[in-house]
Amino acid sequence: MPPLRRSRPGDVAVVLATALAATVALAGCSTGPDDDTLTVLNSATDSHEHAQNQRFFDRCAKPLGVKVQQTSVPADQVSSKALRMASSHSLTDILELDGSEVPQFADTGGLVPLREAGVATDGLSDSAVTMGSFKGTQYGIARSVNSLALIYNVDLLKKAGVEPPRTWDELKATAKRLTRGRTYGMAFSATPDADGVYQFLPFFWTAGGNEAHLDDGKGAPALQLWKDLVTAKSASSAVVTWNQQDVNDQFLAGRAAMMINGPWQVPVLDAHKDLHWAVAQIPVPEAGQSAQPPIGGTVMTLPRTGHTDRQRTAAKILDCLNEQRNQIDWGESVNNVPTMRAAAEQYKKQNPKLAAFADEVATARSRTTRVGASWPVVSDALSGAFQSVLTGKSSPAAALKQAQSRATSGK
Repeated sequence: MPPLRRSRPGDVAVVLATALAATVALAGCSTGPDDDTLTVLNSATDSHEHAQNQRFFDRCAKPLGVKVQQTSVPADQVSSKALRMASSHSLTDILELDGSEVPQFADTGGLVPLREAGVATDGLSDSAVTMGSFKGTQYGIARSVNSLALIYNVDLLKKAGVEPPRTWDELKATAKRLTRGRTYGMAFSATPDADGVYQFLPFFWTAGGNEAHLDDGKGAPALQLWKDLVTAKSASSAVVTWNQQDVNDQFLAGRAAMMINGPWQVPVLDAHKDLHWAVAQIPVPEAGQSAQPPIGGTVMTLPRTGHTDRQRTAAKILDCLNEQRNQIDWGESVNNVPTMRAAAEQYKKQNPKLAAFADEVATARSRTTRVGASWPVVSDALSGAFQSVLTGKSSPAAALKQAQSRATSGK
């Protein structure tokens, strides 16, 4: 799934801590669901995803003699829904959060560490561990994750006589060669929100940028790269208004020969039988470097509800969901990469067309590793920086200096 769009945390941590404390204190006298029914709060509002989720929950719950009931709300409403449920002492046994939300909940003490709950985490990729962790403790586990890669139109590249670019210099040259008529060589999202930031991070991080120190100068070349692509008309100036779905629409319409996007677009791409597309690593500053895209997806956590027996059963369900066979089956059903290293390798063999995504996930990073619960403020500041540069209002260095000031002040 694409990155979560959400509002600022504000005083959420304080409210959440109070609500969760009350939930645990009153657990003994609260009216919960049936003893044989575990509850899950997630964002699986899509009917297909909801049904697939239920299939896997049923697979893991049946041997335990229990059932699983999902409550699904839009992704940007999960945290507020969890708050309301905590306040009414009806928080679910399993809470599925966007990876970037884990610090906000873990910081309150409202989540049970997976090790404490007895959930097995051996064999997970490093990137998956960091996505579910806060201050060195793992609170969430993802069955599968996603990231970004370069998706290109095979026919257009062949017609232009070029190969998928591997470095930034090659990207600029290739995008220029591919720009013809109404077709731009390159498309990406630079909206002032989660989509734009998610797409900017691979360039920012591989340049050496540090989200905890935006003004150290190392991230400026990434801003300059995006600016150069737009200035050369190799990418449309409209990227500042395109979210990731818009970028995919441009690619499908033949108005972009290459794009940055994620595996959630695969079903739409596959539906266009006359479109021949392939996936490559996101270009890096220098040959030999590995791309460092952000890791995306959701993690399953265990809230502190005070119901220890239910918690133990929920932990067993998480273990089952993350067995190798189940991870591979789930990953293939949603076009995401399994988080267990052995499962990811098998997934690559079974899905060679998506192998580049699996390779990118191996080197991907969590958005919150360096800044924790401050990520929403940093994200806002970073989006302001690339918007300012792409609209000609600021130089890269000045934009990042202003971004650091904004991140520090929290405004």
